[in-house]
Amino acid sequence: MTAMAIDTLVWISGASSGIGAALAAAVPLPGAHVVDISRSGGSNAEHLPADLADPSSWAAVEAHVRARVGAFEGRRAVFFHCAGVIDPIGPAGAVDPGAYRRNVLVNAAAPQALGQAFLSAVAGLDLESHLILLSSGAATTVYEGWSAYGAGKAAVEQWVRTVGAEQRRLARGCRVLAVAPGVVDTAMQERVRSADPDAFPAVGKFHDQYAADALRSPEEVARDLWSLLDRDFDSGAVVDLRRLAA
Repeated sequence: MTAMAIDTLVWISGASSGIGAALAAAVPLPGAHVVDISRSGGSNAEHLPADLADPSSWAAVEAHVRARVGAFEGRRAVFFHCAGVIDPIGPAGAVDPGAYRRNVLVNAAAPQALGQAFLSAVAGLDLESHLILLSSGAATTVYEGWSAYGAGKAAVEQWVRTVGAEQRRLARGCRVLAVAPGVVDTAMQERVRSADPDAFPAVGKFHDQYAADALRSPEEVARDLWSLLDRDFDSGAVVDLRRLAA
């Protein structure tokens, strides 16, 4: 496929597994070119190696996005930020400091840095652009043992509200959304269910959801995420996928 045939550029952080991999596997857009931003790769998309706990990787992602968008002759650019980590699970004062810092970088800092890079790259261009960042119910619900994860998701939601308001002022602003997908059957959920109750007192809730077959599949979530490109949400909205109209 030549550059002239590409209608949509898509970046997906964390496309090597879980929801990100499901997004990359089920692109509903003809003429889309997908880039997987992750450490290991694994999808059929073009792989851009990046460890999002390493701030130097953010600049590399920004350079890649700028170069691609600058030479792009299609009509739409989309960035899904799905990358995230749950570990370490446990009281903030008791877990490994290095792992805690990694959690903060991946869940709180990287979404803002990569989001800002995408907004800067598409600013002023005659493109339809969408920036969609995954959030969680943990952004507003207290889960002991998830201090960094919950704070990171809360940061994502407030960042989206703020930059969404900024983008609404522009004639050709990017649509920016934060999306809580619900409880999804991924490796992260397996890790949650394996947690020690002393480190994560709410673990029983997640065992109960699994036993009740209440988890959503990554494929179902990916379908709903792709549908957001055509749904009428204002930039800055925080969306709960479970409440989408059928």
